[in-house]
Amino acid sequence: MQFIPADQALPAGALELANTEDVMALGGRLAGVAVVALRFPKWTDGRAYSQAVLLRSRLRYAGEIRATGEVLADMLPLLRRCGFDTVQLRADQRLESAQRALGFFDGHYQTAAQLGRTAAHRPQAGA
Repeated sequence: MQFIPADQALPAGALELANTEDVMALGGRLAGVAVVALRFPKWTDGRAYSQAVLLRSRLRYAGEIRATGEVLADMLPLLRRCGFDTVQLRADQRLESAQRALGFFDGHYQTAAQLGRTAAHRPQAGA
């Protein structure tokens, strides 16, 4: 996961979506878009997680998905599982804390947008 400074502007041509927008209605708007920025207006509002999962799983979007807004270090493991590539942490968040948060969970039992097969689905040694 890549960390972008909180004050850095989105690249030209990026598509910024409110968390209320229906990503399934984007249709051809994704063609040629290198970056989709999904905004968290509050850290307690998780609709952008769902948007990222839909972009990856149903729309097969392979470009960069960036989390912006009220993004806290504790959110990083779930952001990664939902398909986010880059994050712009809230200005008061420490990069060291965010990097440490990425190591909180080393295995999962449910499939996710970025992980493919999980520990529960992998063949057991000696089986």
